[in-house]
Amino acid sequence: MTSPSNSDMAMNYDLEMQFKIAYADSRNVNPEHKTHERGQWSNKIEFLLAVAGQIIGLGNVWRFPYLCYKNGGGVFFIPYVLFLFACGIPLFLLETSLGQYTSQGSVTAWRKVCPLFEGLGYGSQVVVLYSSIYYIIILAWAFFYLFSSFSSQLPWANCGNTWNTETCFEFDRMDSLSNLTVPQNATSPVKEFWERRVLNITGSVYELGHIRWELALCLLLSWIICYFCVWKGVKSTGKVVYFTATFPYVMLLVLLVRGLTLPGAIDGIVFYLYPDPTRLKDPQVWMDAGTQIFYSYAICIGCLTALGSYNKYNNNCYKDCVYLCLLNSGTSFVAGFAIFSVLGFMAYEQGTDISTVAESGPGLAFIAYPRAVAMMPIPQLWAVCFFIMIILLGLDSEFVGLEALMTSITDMYPSFLLMGHRRKFLLLLICTMSFFIGLVMVTEGGLYIFQLFDYYACSGMTLLLFAILQSVCIGWVYGSDRLYDNIADMIGYNPMPVVKYCWKYITPVVCTATFVFSLVKFNPLKFNNTIEYPWWGYAIGWWFTLSSTLLVPLWMIYALLRSSGSLRERLRVLCTPASDLPVSLEPRETL
Repeated sequence: MTSPSNSDMAMNYDLEMQFKIAYADSRNVNPEHKTHERGQWSNKIEFLLAVAGQIIGLGNVWRFPYLCYKNGGGVFFIPYVLFLFACGIPLFLLETSLGQYTSQGSVTAWRKVCPLFEGLGYGSQVVVLYSSIYYIIILAWAFFYLFSSFSSQLPWANCGNTWNTETCFEFDRMDSLSNLTVPQNATSPVKEFWERRVLNITGSVYELGHIRWELALCLLLSWIICYFCVWKGVKSTGKVVYFTATFPYVMLLVLLVRGLTLPGAIDGIVFYLYPDPTRLKDPQVWMDAGTQIFYSYAICIGCLTALGSYNKYNNNCYKDCVYLCLLNSGTSFVAGFAIFSVLGFMAYEQGTDISTVAESGPGLAFIAYPRAVAMMPIPQLWAVCFFIMIILLGLDSEFVGLEALMTSITDMYPSFLLMGHRRKFLLLLICTMSFFIGLVMVTEGGLYIFQLFDYYACSGMTLLLFAILQSVCIGWVYGSDRLYDNIADMIGYNPMPVVKYCWKYITPVVCTATFVFSLVKFNPLKFNNTIEYPWWGYAIGWWFTLSSTLLVPLWMIYALLRSSGSLRERLRVLCTPASDLPVSLEPRETL
């Protein structure tokens, strides 16, 4: 075998040096910035609460219970648990341990383990930015409802308001007043409050209308709260989550106890959990289970990597991930009891089937549940409890995601942003710009734009594609055995070996199959499942999707063009972890 000549070795060394200069100069972590300057969680509790606040959100309350009853009740747990252990926990551990091992945010963490896949970090942060812009609109709506709850009578409980129409009808009074006749095209007061008082929605996607200034003020309040939760980094975020991540459980417990004591609650719970094994034959059931795992576990958006990066090197991230995943799924399961017990009461009071009152998404939080609490004794109290829970569930997911975005940007330019008030100013700039963009979604036609963000900006296909690429990068390029050994070095023992086989085989296969199925079954968005968007609406939606997804291949092309040597040599350097290069780029002294 011919040994390499001195000229070949010199060329390879020069190539490696060029790469490191291009990617490390003014972008990599400066060794002068110690861990304490970047910040760490004060204790494990702060980390656990921050991650819990991020992953346990509105989807646990308004999406999981609906999917459970819709997809076969108790049997829905079969595909859900399979996806949890095949994709959810392995990817959750992958991202968290990656952040903890490198002490870096999403972008620079991928740069250090495999520079060729650095685009995963950029793409995930675009998704975080998009989701932060639109997700906070839900908080504005919730604040509006909360403030409206402090009245002598809930404004959505009757038809005697200025915004009600002639077709408004109080359906819950039919039993007490038998002579009432239901008008044609009758609408409920709670629906008219949502559509005419809160949104004042226009009749067409072509009409944005005027800004709803009450909602705009609620949106401003939400952004101000988020800013001050994040402005000092983990020093402030770690303290705020003690309240925002725990108090929703108090509210959920109160609503659960109250719901279980209502007449008709048992019927609602049976409806929620009644098993229908035949539903397992439907591929859509498996698709719903997979997408729910990705949505509710905040996988592939870089937040887990950023939060894990503030851990101490020897933190047992393996045990933390298992506990947090079980907590998330357990919360979803218990939330179903709280929600469907109340919906069962609502169906009992109206003498209707539960399927007519069970909704998912904003329809549950702003139509079905407000209508239910209006029937309870002291409705103002239960309305306040419910909307405080909604606000806190959404708030900690929002500002923890914002913290993850700031972490990624700060780690890219540490020498500039870790000094003085520059980080606070950048955060203020991001919040201000996001607020002004969000004003479009609090116009009279803002719900049309909101649904475009919701459907395309953080789409299931984008997350699935990122999951496939992450698994390929760790499993086949960086090496599943290598990350497995990294975790063992941090926690002091070997995790279950099945984890590394998931990274290498099971997770990419399952995610690829789900991704292909989602492409085959893809349907363009329709407003309220009936109204099609114009071509430019779909163009905006696909811009949201592609502007994050395409960053991965575009970065690969850019990185290959910036380096020198043959294609094989370029790929070799770009697929080499920073710590393996001759000149150390280790992010911290412990590595």
